[in-house]
Amino acid sequence: MKYQTQKVALYYFVGALVLFLAQVTFGALAGAVYVWPNLLADTLPFNVIRMIHTNSLIVWLLMGFMGAAYYLVPEEAETEIYSPFLAKLQFWLFLGGGAAAIVGYIFGVHGGREFLEQPLWIKLAIVGVMLIFLFNLSMTVLKGRKTAVSMILVIGLWMVALLFLFAFYNPVNLVLDKVFWWWVVHLWVEGVWELIMASILAFLMIKMTGVDREIVEKWLYLIVSLALFTGLLGTGHHYYWIGAPGYWQWIGSVFSTLEVAPFFAMVLFTFYMVWKGGRKHPNHAAILWALGCSVFAFFGAGVWGFLHTLANVNYYTHGTQVTAAHGHLAFYGAYVMVNLAIITYALPKLLGREPYNQTLNMWGFWICSSGVAFMTFTLTFAGVIQSHVQRFLGEAYMDVQDQMMFFYQLRLGSGLVVVIGAFIIVYSLLVPGKETQRVNATAQQPAE
Repeated sequence: MKYQTQKVALYYFVGALVLFLAQVTFGALAGAVYVWPNLLADTLPFNVIRMIHTNSLIVWLLMGFMGAAYYLVPEEAETEIYSPFLAKLQFWLFLGGGAAAIVGYIFGVHGGREFLEQPLWIKLAIVGVMLIFLFNLSMTVLKGRKTAVSMILVIGLWMVALLFLFAFYNPVNLVLDKVFWWWVVHLWVEGVWELIMASILAFLMIKMTGVDREIVEKWLYLIVSLALFTGLLGTGHHYYWIGAPGYWQWIGSVFSTLEVAPFFAMVLFTFYMVWKGGRKHPNHAAILWALGCSVFAFFGAGVWGFLHTLANVNYYTHGTQVTAAHGHLAFYGAYVMVNLAIITYALPKLLGREPYNQTLNMWGFWICSSGVAFMTFTLTFAGVIQSHVQRFLGEAYMDVQDQMMFFYQLRLGSGLVVVIGAFIIVYSLLVPGKETQRVNATAQQPAE
């Protein structure tokens, strides 16, 4: 760790990991309700469990992005963070707002819009927190060296904040509501979040492979260009059946198909950088997470997204378990794994625990990833049955749900595996391993 103010990233990484555990735990609980529909029906209804599951995901991913920015920007800018005090204040405000929102959901206080359920005052607080964050980060970049990695990261984070402003626009007309609702939800995860993901991966490749910055930055420009070119008009695949003009079916189908390109470029990028670097970085776990991120993102966001993105296919699959399969694998591959990659790389440095128990971390990687992959396959099979029997043959919704119960049981089992993997990952990062303890003990022994 080169700069002392990078330590503020520790707050965000630890907070993100705690919320990560909450997110997967409530996800497993939601999976249990699919198997036992009356579970907690009177005390914690399914809609509240789902709200906590999805909102915890969004909050901890954003918290991870903030921590990544506070860690990598000082190294890229070659200067200390503009105001460590503001960074710490922002963290506690963000954490407090997130906790207040979750408590509110439990007691029925929410806005009702999917993924944007936050009450108005929470939305205003989020804007305030983001302004503090972006001011602090931008001032840090402006006073130091400007690199492609830091500039693209800052642009992506600014776009996250600006696009969130559409969350305040809630027209009475349902078509207009959904048109602009997707400007937050889609343009975040299939647009500007990809810029953040690409810049974090580029930083990791520079640090861990030793490849010249110029080569990494050329790849970064290519990936970002593809992401924006395909992601912006790819929003059209959400406009197929909501009352928007018919030309969106063509625009959505064409550009959504092309959305596979930036994710495939990320696979080529990460594997080529690791191969070209030729040096074995001591943090094998961080390299594994970075490589895994590009592969899982390609399959989750790219391949599984493509499976049902064409208008004529989406007519039958939209809103079925096929969508759930795509969503789980895409979020895990693209954003959960990139956060865990930068946390696995940076946290041992921040805690002074190098070397640390990487073997346990890598076990967590394989257990968690296997659980998500198995969950994706079970939900895909369930979605295919649902699309055919319910949407094509016209059987009643609840009758079809009964036919999919076996897959819901498998999904619950895979969800529990994900929870186990998540706890192993967090334990490996936050608790010193025997190797670290032995090294620290040796360092403290007086020289003879």
